[in-house]
Amino acid sequence: MANQPHTGWRRVVNATHYSWAGLKAAWRNEEAFRQESLLVFFLSPFAFWLGHTPTERALLIGSLLLIVIVELLNSGIEAVVDRIGLERHELSGRAKDIGSAAVFVSLLNAAVVWGLVVLG
Repeated sequence: MANQPHTGWRRVVNATHYSWAGLKAAWRNEEAFRQESLLVFFLSPFAFWLGHTPTERALLIGSLLLIVIVELLNSGIEAVVDRIGLERHELSGRAKDIGSAAVFVSLLNAAVVWGLVVLG
């Protein structure tokens, strides 16, 4: 952004700090994030055992990480919608439902990738 006071390494350090704060906030406040993070933690070692090539391992781990990435984005959407107001609104509900659908699709993607690698 044009109005950021820091550039170079200071900007990288600040961005890392903000990212870490976001991960901690998600862990503290989002049960789905905790559950999916634990899923990644426990299934990742199996990716090295089940994947026979570096590409298969990358697909297995990448499909798991995608779940966490999408959950973080969904949690961000939900936080913004809730910040705007807690009253029921069609667009607020739609935004939350679409975010939830994105998480579902990422879970489905992981299931398909793991299924194809394991059964293939």
